[in-house]
This record gives sequence, structure tokens and C-alpha cells, in this order.
Amino acid sequence: QVQLVESGGGLVQAGDSLRLSCAASGRTLSWSAMGWFRRAPGKEREYIAAISASGGVTDYAFPVKGRFIIFRDNAKNTVYLQMNSLKPEDTAVYYCAASERSVVDGPYVYWGQGTQVTVSS
Repeated sequence: QVQLVESGGGLVQAGDSLRLSCAASGRTLSWSAMGWFRRAPGKEREYIAAISASGGVTDYAFPVKGRFIIFRDNAKNTVYLQMNSLKPEDTAVYYCAASERSVVDGPYVYWGQGTQVTVSS
């Protein structure tokens, strides 16, 4: 069983940066692609970014491309999401997820509980 715990959320102002972390336990995730998703109030959960098991391939959704960076430290069993130039529309609960596969396509089957990010204007 895999447990994922997100941290690093908080309240920031527009233009600020924030780094989210997702620590995994239960088994090594060095063979798993990892992803970040978010759910804004009143909206469906949306895909944000993903990284392959090796870290060599990353993928981003259009709204965050050029502002967010996903990276991982397999030695620490942790994946990160560096969020720069934050906008009020980035306000959401952010979730990390783990795949059973090494490629970014997913599917993502293990989910964390989420961490709240609020960006004020």
C-alpha cells in the first residue's frame, strides 16, 4: 500500500512562489510516474503536471506551463511542485498521485489527501 502526503500549501499573494512536496511511504516510487492535480472550488479536478519514473520526462498542462516545475528525488521518495508567478486562479487543493507505470500517461491510482493553496490578488 502506498501512502502519499502533500505539504507546503498556504496563503500567498499573486506573483509569489510556493513549493509543494509529496512524500511517499509504503514502497519505493522510483519505478512510478508521479503527477500533480488540483481541484478549485466548484470545479472538476484537473491535471497539472507529471514526471516519469526516471525524471527524464515531464509534462505540463497549458495553464501552468512556464510557471510550474515538477521534479523528484527518488532517494527521498519525494516529488515536488515548484510554483512560480502564482495567480489567484491557481487557488485550489493540490493533490499528488502515483502511477503503476513509469510513464507520464498514467493511470494514477494512488492519491494523497491534498494541500490547500490560496493565492490572494
